[in-house]
Amino acid sequence: MNDCWTPAHAAVEHEDAKTLARLLAAGTDPHEVQGNSTLLTHAIDTEGDSTLQSGRPLTVHTTAILLAFGADPQLPDPGGLTPMQLAEQYDHTLAIVLRRYISRQDGAGI
Repeated sequence: MNDCWTPAHAAVEHEDAKTLARLLAAGTDPHEVQGNSTLLTHAIDTEGDSTLQSGRPLTVHTTAILLAFGADPQLPDPGGLTPMQLAEQYDHTLAIVLRRYISRQDGAGI
């Protein structure tokens, strides 16, 4: 485990949805940035990379928790990459989920 990670980023890295939800409920900013990643870009990268390396189906539980706590899928990380762009790079159905979420936020419906 990287001792330099914040507790929320450590939870994302280990796909520990329960701890992540507890931290967010206790007031952790869902837009927290560490290094070059927001919590949401970190979650998408971790989930996507895990799927590519293992061949297992994509899990999106940490991403879903972050969205439920208000993480913005259009907010770029410090390098300028948005969560939506990252999801599309992994070519996962998560991009569709994010598009629908963004459409709802913009009032455009599904």
